[in-house]
Amino acid sequence: MSTNTEVERQLRELAPQVLGILVRRFGGFDICEDAVQEALVAAASQWPSDGLPENPKGWLITVACRRWTELWRSDTARRRREEAVAVLATPEPEPASAVDDTLTLLLLCCHPSLTPASQVALTLRAVGGLSTAEIARAFLVPESTVAQRISRAKQRIKASGAQFRMPAEAERSERMAAVLHVLYLIFNEGYTASSGSALHRVELTAEAIRLARQLHDRLPDDPEVAGLLALMLLTDAHRPARTRADGTLVPLAEQDRSLWDAEAIAEGIGLITETLANAPIGPYQLQAAIAAVHDEAARAEDTDWKQILGLYDLLHGIAPGPMVSLNRIIAVAMVHGPRVGLAQLAEAESEPALEGHHRVAAVRAHLLDMAGDTEAARIHYRMAARRTLSVPEQRYLESRAARLAPRDGT
Repeated sequence: MSTNTEVERQLRELAPQVLGILVRRFGGFDICEDAVQEALVAAASQWPSDGLPENPKGWLITVACRRWTELWRSDTARRRREEAVAVLATPEPEPASAVDDTLTLLLLCCHPSLTPASQVALTLRAVGGLSTAEIARAFLVPESTVAQRISRAKQRIKASGAQFRMPAEAERSERMAAVLHVLYLIFNEGYTASSGSALHRVELTAEAIRLARQLHDRLPDDPEVAGLLALMLLTDAHRPARTRADGTLVPLAEQDRSLWDAEAIAEGIGLITETLANAPIGPYQLQAAIAAVHDEAARAEDTDWKQILGLYDLLHGIAPGPMVSLNRIIAVAMVHGPRVGLAQLAEAESEPALEGHHRVAAVRAHLLDMAGDTEAARIHYRMAARRTLSVPEQRYLESRAARLAPRDGT
């Protein structure tokens, strides 16, 4: 492992622990987060050339505490508190529970007063240790936009009076649902980027899996945490086979399954098998179970679509949503035929969230293709290509349309 890679790994792992220690000691999430970010920047510039310190965590805590003192002095000077600040000495850090702090940080970053976009940005910054520039690159938005989201998020947390502690039991389940949703959003954006020239943003999928692992370590008995981690592993296992050398998208049915990550699949199947046997069923577990059925099929034609449809029926019953509806319709078509799927699609597309969505046109094109209506399929493949902002998806959909185009002399 290269020095830079090891430094990056250390900073990712230590960022939430150090931030947790500062917030627990000093209070004030916003100023503590700024101090930790400056310590991370200092480490990223010094450690690759100077080598890792003997105690990386202690080094970061010391630098962050010093920077916190400087920031607090600057802030309190305006309030004529120089005398009180002058006697402040940088404290020796006391051991703190990394387990509680990381979980508490995740819950704080997913505070209900924040928008989902702000929750994602703050989670990646405070818990993931990503810089503002890295987050901006991952989501293809200006760095200033991410900076504003993070700044507003910290201001809202401060204005809400939220404290650095575990929320009350009555609120905890709702906040945990938000945490899982944020990690799910981060993973999905990394696995199929919503725009741009790349299909994957590996830095996001890797970060989502890393944070899900941390969460599972801290909450090993939470079935939905295990389900989400299993879903990520079973899905990300396909990544080596999802694109050709030129970046062209390869659909699931056409992928070379020998390229799938067998180790990730085994881990994911182990997780979801144990969880389903011992806990109440939740939506992430069901999605992981669906992914497991796909991954267990040696060939696309071996896929147990009846089992998948049954799982989608359960998922639709407990966590209905537009994408669940679309994916279930594909399973319906595979079990009962494309015409049945098309009839259900005509009903589902009335949902406001699906109006004009490229996935609706893509699914309709696929089902029309299955039904042998090549001209209509070609039209809808091109419609889907026009509607998506993802370049790899555009190329794939255009290629499907071109394949169905009538040829001279036929």
